[in-house]
Amino acid sequence: MVLGMLAKGPRHGHQIRRDAEITNVGDWGGVSVGALYRELHRMEEEGLVEPLRSEQVGRRPARTIYQITGEGFRELHILWEQAIAEIHPGPDPLGVALLFAGVGDPGEIAGLLRARRQTLAIALERLTADRERLEARGYLSSSNRAVMRRGEMHIGTELAWHAEFDPILSAPQDPTGNRIEPDDNVEAASPDVQPD
Repeated sequence: MVLGMLAKGPRHGHQIRRDAEITNVGDWGGVSVGALYRELHRMEEEGLVEPLRSEQVGRRPARTIYQITGEGFRELHILWEQAIAEIHPGPDPLGVALLFAGVGDPGEIAGLLRARRQTLAIALERLTADRERLEARGYLSSSNRAVMRRGEMHIGTELAWHAEFDPILSAPQDPTGNRIEPDDNVEAASPDVQPD
């Protein structure tokens, strides 16, 4: 993110952080906004960015304006290609927990998943509201809008999975935790009732 922003022109760390906060990239892009200054300094040490000048406006502290270097452009291109080529999502601790852990009773798991589902719904509402707010102010290009919509769709898909998993979780289970499927081939036994 930092290299991409600097590729568009020099800026100081506060501008980069502000743009990250405005777009909520920490929520949908996995960028740690709090680590931006540390990463900027690390990139300077690695020769990916370099200070261009210092600016001071009024009584504000002096700010260093950074620009991307030739090595930074090469690194940006490598990272860009990797991000686009990557088709496997990151680690899935929820999948691992549900598939392998086998601990907790179904009621406890259902409660934890309900809380998770509510958190996801709130995140989706916030992301949608942010996109709509930025769109209304004219801050989003059509491609930026599409990227934010992609994030909304990811969360929406996760919410759809929760809706699909809820009935599975609430179905009766045998002692090993497998869902007991009703047997459609067996007719319910009815008592043989004789009239008086």
